[in-house]
Amino acid sequence: MTELVTFMVKNLVDKKDAVEVTLAYDGVINVKVDKDDIGKVIGKDGRIAKAIRTIVKAVANKQQAKYSVVILEE
Repeated sequence: MTELVTFMVKNLVDKKDAVEVTLAYDGVINVKVDKDDIGKVIGKDGRIAKAIRTIVKAVANKQQAKYSVVILEE
């Protein structure tokens, strides 16, 4: 699941080297991006972040798992 989130986020940001996606406890996926790219990942009114979470939820349902995505600023 982290590979999917990494792929989506890296295609949104300018500083691809600063993207760090980790799987934490209980299915929490932490996404760290550069402070200059945080707006590109969140999007206007959080639309892009919501879309990322929707895709992750859809894939997780197929795998019968639960994941949540948390976007952090580096």
